[in-house]
Amino acid sequence: MISMKKLNMGGLVIPVPIIQGGMGVGISLSGLASAVANEGGVGVISAAGLGMIYRDRSDNFLNNCVIGLREEIRKARAKTKGVLGVNIMVALSNYDDMVRTSIEEGIDMIISGAGLPLDLPKYLTPGCKTRLVPIVSSARAAKLICDKWLTNYSYLPDAVIVEGPKAGGHLGFKPDQIFDENFQLERLIPEVADTINMISTREGKSIPVIAAGGIYYGSDIAEIFSLGASGVQMGTRFVTTNECDASDAFKQAYLNAAEDDVRIIRSPVGMPGRAIRSPFLEEVEAGKRQPKTCPVNCIRTCDIRTAPYCIMASLTSALRGNFRRGYAFCGSNVWRTNEIISVKELMQTLKMEYQACMAEAELVTC
Repeated sequence: MISMKKLNMGGLVIPVPIIQGGMGVGISLSGLASAVANEGGVGVISAAGLGMIYRDRSDNFLNNCVIGLREEIRKARAKTKGVLGVNIMVALSNYDDMVRTSIEEGIDMIISGAGLPLDLPKYLTPGCKTRLVPIVSSARAAKLICDKWLTNYSYLPDAVIVEGPKAGGHLGFKPDQIFDENFQLERLIPEVADTINMISTREGKSIPVIAAGGIYYGSDIAEIFSLGASGVQMGTRFVTTNECDASDAFKQAYLNAAEDDVRIIRSPVGMPGRAIRSPFLEEVEAGKRQPKTCPVNCIRTCDIRTAPYCIMASLTSALRGNFRRGYAFCGSNVWRTNEIISVKELMQTLKMEYQACMAEAELVTC
């Protein structure tokens, strides 16, 4: 049987080249991240909205975010010796503090998107071993980040995640690009891989390309590897696991979702997003929702004067299973979910699906 190749990310060896996507608010915390890391993948804690979950620690939301991130990293590290990452959105108003906290806590990698992390290397401290992984949606963005990092910090990404328009949550595409075949992941991966390989060869540093968005089966992993990717990031499929930090009601929303329940929405962050239809979103679409004040000032790009709702409040409500006050972000394949299983079972299934696909491909080419 042909097994997936290990992923080498700046000298950090990942036994199974699967990164669990960072999902907020509170969907991927220490529970899910440590379980994935224990199975050889990269477990990722989402930094988004931690101040809502740790709101009892002080009266300051942003301070509670830092407290929560520090605690989640430590709790995860106590449960695993595997590879752990933190996903930090560039759009967060306390982005600087969350990045610094992650590095102070010795996190293995920082994954950063929802904006271009053009200055991420400036936070690195002498002797720290945190790897930096930007999320991009085009070869142009990948080249821009590499050029900026190299010029300003003499640093190149330790890997690049290419997220296509079938991903869950916030999407780095214009609404009219989301269903355009020219912007699909299968088109993006070869383009980004060519660009990154050129830079890697020129600078003498290996930079793996990681594919994300719409990857659901092990056969999808095999296909995307054939296009030039060395690893994958998957979010949706990890939600319906026992170890996922979301409530049972949140997970049930995934299991109940039909294909036509998946919606492209306008997020207060200023980007389109993919989510499951809910009573709350129906009220938003009908113009019946409008926040009167901004309770936490969590997103730089959110303007309370034009925002249809408070995204942190709505995602926190969804985390607890209240879909009259919130909604669940999801990937395009959410409707395929049909059972709750353990992370171990999921990882084994993905490996078996991958091996079966590769074995079939071998027979065809023989």
